[in-house]
Amino acid sequence: MDRAPIPRPTRGRHRLRRALAAAASVLLAAGALTALGPSAHAADTNIATNPGFESGLSGWTCSGGTGATVSSPVHSGSAALQATPSGSDTARCAQTVSVQPNSSYTLSAWVRGSYVYLGAEGTGTTDVSTWTPSASDWQRLNTGFTTGPNTTTVTIYTHGWYGQPAYQADDIALTGPGGGGPTDPVPAAPTGLRTGTATADSIELSWTPVSGATGYRVYRDGTPVQSVGGASATVTGLSPSTSYRFQVSATNAAGESAKSAAVTGTTAAPGDGGGGSGVPRHAVTGYWQNFDNGATVQKISDVPANYDIIAVAFADATSTPGAVTFNLDSAALGGYTTAQFTADIKAKQAAGTSVILSVGGEKGTVSVNSDASAANFADSVYALMRQYGFDGVDIDLENGLNSTYMTKALRSLSQKAGSGLVITMAPQTIDMQSTSGEYFKTALNIKDILTVVNTQYYNSGSMLGCDGKVYSQGSVDFLTALACIQLEGGLDPSQVGLGLPASTRGAGSGYVAPSVVNNALDCLARGTNCGTFKPARTYPALRGAMTWSTNWDAASGNAWSGAVGPHVHGLP
Repeated sequence: MDRAPIPRPTRGRHRLRRALAAAASVLLAAGALTALGPSAHAADTNIATNPGFESGLSGWTCSGGTGATVSSPVHSGSAALQATPSGSDTARCAQTVSVQPNSSYTLSAWVRGSYVYLGAEGTGTTDVSTWTPSASDWQRLNTGFTTGPNTTTVTIYTHGWYGQPAYQADDIALTGPGGGGPTDPVPAAPTGLRTGTATADSIELSWTPVSGATGYRVYRDGTPVQSVGGASATVTGLSPSTSYRFQVSATNAAGESAKSAAVTGTTAAPGDGGGGSGVPRHAVTGYWQNFDNGATVQKISDVPANYDIIAVAFADATSTPGAVTFNLDSAALGGYTTAQFTADIKAKQAAGTSVILSVGGEKGTVSVNSDASAANFADSVYALMRQYGFDGVDIDLENGLNSTYMTKALRSLSQKAGSGLVITMAPQTIDMQSTSGEYFKTALNIKDILTVVNTQYYNSGSMLGCDGKVYSQGSVDFLTALACIQLEGGLDPSQVGLGLPASTRGAGSGYVAPSVVNNALDCLARGTNCGTFKPARTYPALRGAMTWSTNWDAASGNAWSGAVGPHVHGLP
């Protein structure tokens, strides 16, 4: 976020870094980021045997005894494949699957490690493969093929590369029509699915056992999240006071059944773990400028009611590593006093608006890179919360972030502040291109206490979408295809927001009309008003949108919040 007067380009000194990073991302489009391809159609059936390795290596053959199952790390369920290459062996693990001729199939897997490959051979047409050069955390690989006129089996496989460390694979899916016969039928779809005890972050499920099933897969909002051996499961990692849609399928050696009828479960209100309980289901975030850069100078009381979260920009670094302070710029704000400021915060909170302190911005130099600095950060932010009445903190560090120590800092702050803590993040576009990035890792590390990530979809040029294609900023496709990376990369939809400038003067590039923002919100939440890119599913729990800034919005007659605010609040 920019403190300096416009028209000086926003964060211009970072453009070269972003351009190089974007170019590198484009070069990797055929590799690492193919992991974020579209999901299989909901009606498809997974015909891979033992896809989550819950039954050991049953159905799989690994070269040279290189494969084994492990209980950690896993993507879902209780097990995953771990295979270790050698100087002469790529640790290939494969199985042959019965298929139908002249049929289309999608192959996907969640993988971790260096140089991990996924492919299919014997397709009768063109054999396919995809790979990632580096997946420090679980990453989805995705490809597809059509079988030939005489093809009845294909071999699917994963492997690493010579001399590289061990890799992991889990939840491998070959989706399409199965080739099993009457002697080895795919099981029937489960019935009787029902919800049980719900906590702030988990919901219990149970269903009627299916004859012939050896396991079950649990789906949350259309995405597989867990594999179990019995007819019950507890889905964890959920957001408080949020409704989720669940289905379950049955599996055996012949494949996966159709999904059960769906049930809806709602988590309980938050306990002491944090998460921002006062923020509405769909929320608008606006940054309020504690400085004058040519935008309308405001008091907190001047911010329109359409904003649900006001992020005060910015905290200042101190000489103590990791510690921050806040200094109200009364002179620049026309004599706005600290007493008025704190009173206005209380009035906004009484009206249902959260007011938080933003740390960073374009010139922010706060560094949290050790245990001591993490403790200093948490202690100083909590002290400012008590002094001014802030509800939480926003992380807008544009000059580097260490996921290990920022995670420690925010968890320490959560323990101090309790369940009402609001934590938001405003990474630059490039920071959320991959789950291996420090910002993305931080968001996933604190998923249980995170309120929303409002990625800055501006000042970024062209970027890769979740389908591996390059999109230019300033369009519905750019917003939806890039938000899809977060939505499919592990964040809950309630933790994803779209960050845009409030006017052409609010950023160097990337402004879009409010109508474009609203179309992108509709595309993601409802599946309507999309551009050429349409997500494989909808995300009705999408949190909302953010803008830089309430001041630039005011300079344009509050046109942005007047159009986007009601639209966000009207989402399903």
